[in-house]
Amino acid sequence: SFFGVPAMYRMILDHDRIENYDIGSLRYCASGGDALPREIAAKWLNKFKRPLYQGYGSTETGGVSGTPIDEKAPMGSCGRVLPYQTIKLIDPDSMRPVSQGRPGEMLVSSEHMVREYWNKPEETSKCFIELDNRRWYRTGDMVRMDEGGWLFFVDRTADIIKHKGYRISCSEIEMTLQDHPSVAAVCVVGVPDKNVGERIKAFVVLKEDLKGVSAYELIKWCKDRLTYYKVPSYIEFRDMLPKSKVGKILRRELRLRGKERLDDS
Repeated sequence: SFFGVPAMYRMILDHDRIENYDIGSLRYCASGGDALPREIAAKWLNKFKRPLYQGYGSTETGGVSGTPIDEKAPMGSCGRVLPYQTIKLIDPDSMRPVSQGRPGEMLVSSEHMVREYWNKPEETSKCFIELDNRRWYRTGDMVRMDEGGWLFFVDRTADIIKHKGYRISCSEIEMTLQDHPSVAAVCVVGVPDKNVGERIKAFVVLKEDLKGVSAYELIKWCKDRLTYYKVPSYIEFRDMLPKSKVGKILRRELRLRGKERLDDS
């Protein structure tokens, strides 16, 4: 078994000596900690003939969902809810349950989850609530569930871009750009704009052997695949994206940098 974040699977696939190693003993490869790009999932399955099983969880709740090894999960799903967890999908503004198939903030409740933050009453009151005679943890993640009970991560509530009255998912734009054959990594953020609320900016890392791609080409790629109001206004190319010690992209740092660049201009 092997457990890793999507960035680790990308690094393995892109390693120039991967052919020198026999990893045929791997039977179960799980991905978590971040949304798994379709490109990585497809390349892994094609190369190693084994799927990447996606899961979802948090420090406060432990594992929330997982993909059964005897079932074929729909593309992009982060699995089914684990038996010992109870979830609820709500509108974060009204706190009312959303209808089937629509995205909502995921609330999680179980006997074994964290009940509060040590000596942090304000943080506890924001993240833990009482609803329907149960204590729930507010994940801050927007998730939808299909008719088959499969969960799909949409985005962090903090990473929803508010542009011209629309609520736009960063991850949808990232997955679209990630499908471009020249893109190695991407992170999308909202940058403040007094006229439209926020504008969409994408930080892009190109594959080493595929330089020379322009921002115009990537914006056109998005225009051909996304609704017009989801197309990035800005593309900034980088040699690398800031990551945490476990390989997660530090979106907050890029959002701050995008705002600074805008202020400077």
